[in-house]
Amino acid sequence: MTPADLAARLGIPSGPLFFPVTAYASDGAVDLDVYREHVRRGVEAGAAAVFACCGTGEFHALTAEEYQECVRVAVAETAGRVPVVAGAGYGTALAVRYARLAEAAGADGLLAMPPYLVQAAQEGLLRHYREVAAATALPVIVYQRDNAVFTPQTVVDLARTDGIIGFKDGLGDLDLMQRIVSAVRTEVPGDFLYFNGLPTAELTQLAYRAIGITLYSSAVFCFAPEIALTFHRALHTGDLATARRLLDGFYRPFVELRAQGRGYAVALVKAGVRLRGLDVGEVRTPLHEPSEDHVKHLALLIERGYALLEEDGK
Repeated sequence: MTPADLAARLGIPSGPLFFPVTAYASDGAVDLDVYREHVRRGVEAGAAAVFACCGTGEFHALTAEEYQECVRVAVAETAGRVPVVAGAGYGTALAVRYARLAEAAGADGLLAMPPYLVQAAQEGLLRHYREVAAATALPVIVYQRDNAVFTPQTVVDLARTDGIIGFKDGLGDLDLMQRIVSAVRTEVPGDFLYFNGLPTAELTQLAYRAIGITLYSSAVFCFAPEIALTFHRALHTGDLATARRLLDGFYRPFVELRAQGRGYAVALVKAGVRLRGLDVGEVRTPLHEPSEDHVKHLALLIERGYALLEEDGK
């Protein structure tokens, strides 16, 4: 898939972007059969793309071999119905290695995550992502968060780089994002993609839409696809009443629960998938499982979210 092809497919907001969790068996090993089922359910539920082995998929916890097998399974299970974008990260050499593993596994693109640990200057970050983009034929989306924060000019330079098709924001600085969007629009004509990549992005998506960012990742889609799809549809049809009802009754309480524990952006999502009947196992260390009380609270929130759908007759 060429950069133009992937950009065109991702740019059509046909459904939420699906970031599957990685399934583990009781002995801690990756469970590819359960992972395959998780991906299949997401695609059949209406995902617009599968982002395999990214943050929600515990990229940090996977060996290179496990990573490549998961990407290969996701590619096989989607069978071309939706694009598969794989995470790649760490330092430049390892990010390049993971990019090549993803390409060999059949991925359609890469989500280039922040370099490991270091605080790099803009020129170093630009060189890093350009080397990742040059390493394979796969289109690249650059992920801003934590120690990878970009000036508008650096994003202009990224947008001018062959193979880099988009920019995902996990920082949440809307002033910065408005300046980035404006700078790229002014200096690099074309269809550069932007994504809201904050945890539980639905909570902030109305604000991101106001600056022209319509694409977003949905961790909730992993365990409550009907809720995520209803919210996505409400945004794209201008049904603000439904969007606000779900924000007030489900998404805001979910985010407040997520804030109760470090790592809950992943651990709470895996708990939600288990509550909905698919045993994807626990998170790997250094993450930890949610408390029993928090899981019970999550179960009530999921129940409340589906009740809100029934109130709307959906």
